[in-house]
Amino acid sequence: MILTAHQPLFLPYLGHFAKIAESDVFVYLDTVSYSKWSWNSRNKIRTPDGWLWLVVPVLTHGHHNQTLNQIKIDNSQKWRKKHIKAIEMSYSKAPYFETYIDFFRDIYEKEWTHLSDFNEKLIHFFIKELGIDVEFVKASSLPFSLEGEKSDLVLDLCKKMKADVFIFGETGKTYAKVEDFESSGIKIIFQDYKHPKYTQVHENFVPNMSIIDLLFNCGPKSLEILMGNSN
Repeated sequence: MILTAHQPLFLPYLGHFAKIAESDVFVYLDTVSYSKWSWNSRNKIRTPDGWLWLVVPVLTHGHHNQTLNQIKIDNSQKWRKKHIKAIEMSYSKAPYFETYIDFFRDIYEKEWTHLSDFNEKLIHFFIKELGIDVEFVKASSLPFSLEGEKSDLVLDLCKKMKADVFIFGETGKTYAKVEDFESSGIKIIFQDYKHPKYTQVHENFVPNMSIIDLLFNCGPKSLEILMGNSN
């Protein structure tokens, strides 16, 4: 069984879904610690002027002791209206705008309490629309707890889920204890994602945007495009 895992990300970029698509099981690590200024609560979309951050404001008091599934959104700020307005202005002329915009209007209409729940809803939508066949598992729903941090936590997850292969992101090379996986009989792969170039509604291609940029521009061809240069 090929396993990969990642903490909840907000509107992830293409490489995140390429890693998921290459796996049999994807574990949504909502039980790890929240890190400020991470990709958990922000990402970039393409605009006529380049790109723009979309940021979900969170209540930061005491967040150093909280796991991601405990982090609450700061709904005193009008972030939902700001996001949907930015998405509409950026992609209204994109070929597949009408195909997907109702989902975003609906999801931003709801007042979300927890960041991980909001991100999870988005991830499920993207997996479905991309046509990725993967088993989605929430770490908080596992019948066991995970021990250790970083490489040790991943190895513990692999052992308890009986994985044969684990796919790390590119940054995994900086912390993975390769010898521990080898001695446990678990093969590891470090993703080396080569970002594809595709037609964006605005001129001059800008890479590393949120997955919504690819969907609005390329629709049903999105998975083929994002996987075309994945290694």
